[in-house]
Amino acid sequence: MGISTLPVLDLALLEFPTAEQAEHLTGLRETARDIGFFYLVNHGINPQLLQNVQSLTRAFFALAETEKQRVSMIHSPHFRGYNRAGVEYTRDQRDQREQFDIGAERAALTLLPGDPAWKRLQGPNLWPEALPQLRPVIYAWQQAMTDVALRLLRAFAKSLSLPANAFDALYGTHPNEHVKLIRYPGQEAEASQQGVGAHKDSGFLTFLLQDEQPGLQVEVMPGNWVDALPKPGAFVVNIGELLELATNGYLRATVHRVVSPPLRKERISVAFFLGAQLDAQVPLYQLPASLAAEAQGPTSDPANPLIRDVGWNYLKGRLRSHRDVAQRYYADTLNTVKS
Repeated sequence: MGISTLPVLDLALLEFPTAEQAEHLTGLRETARDIGFFYLVNHGINPQLLQNVQSLTRAFFALAETEKQRVSMIHSPHFRGYNRAGVEYTRDQRDQREQFDIGAERAALTLLPGDPAWKRLQGPNLWPEALPQLRPVIYAWQQAMTDVALRLLRAFAKSLSLPANAFDALYGTHPNEHVKLIRYPGQEAEASQQGVGAHKDSGFLTFLLQDEQPGLQVEVMPGNWVDALPKPGAFVVNIGELLELATNGYLRATVHRVVSPPLRKERISVAFFLGAQLDAQVPLYQLPASLAAEAQGPTSDPANPLIRDVGWNYLKGRLRSHRDVAQRYYADTLNTVKS
């Protein structure tokens, strides 16, 4: 029997006392192994904060084009800032979405001769002067989401019979956390419907806050796409390629896409990506024999193969997706990055 909807998992139940949580941890592990996508409820984030994030996201995209271009990503070697629809690519096709990318707020590193190019990824964000309230609200949400993400990541470790802090070394003290504000404009029926093309996410975990407009689809089996319909108060969560690599494919990074809304509609979503420290190497964690026997091995897109160097893997994805930024700041690197 095919899957027609994503399962719903309760974070509060995953944190029950040890004697009572085994059943729920098993459900988490099997959902992540078989589907790789689920709704997360009872996460504890203040609903008012979620509402503020969504309303300010709409306010940002409603700014005049000149204001948004002041914080265009072309001004950032760290791949932060605004992109209008059609600038980002997935699988060599233009994505019909405008977006604003925010990372961990840190000072840019001074690179020495021989330093890897991915060290340029660390740096400050760009913020719109016309919407000063955006910065504190996004920071508050980023902090709250980091807490939820780490709680869930540790539940994953326990579900695999690993120590709760097994993934902490990969997360490190300078994790590659990433927030993306996204607007999908409505499209004519005969126009491209690629809001964002089919892809997997890098990193540990992705959390998506959706509005009421559908569009996200998950490939639960080859050729079988399921709609991840909006569910008020819930996040859509999916496994990233880093966890797939680390567990030899036991945890599944699943292909997904967004179909553009119809003309005169729009879709707003806000994504939080929990990433690893850029200088980390992804190890292969030793699972119990019974679980290791069920691991399928990581699946890799032949056009964009995975590598275990976190920084290089992340940079490779940025260079492929944002070609204008890549040419401006990384022209010396484009021929050396593995593709």
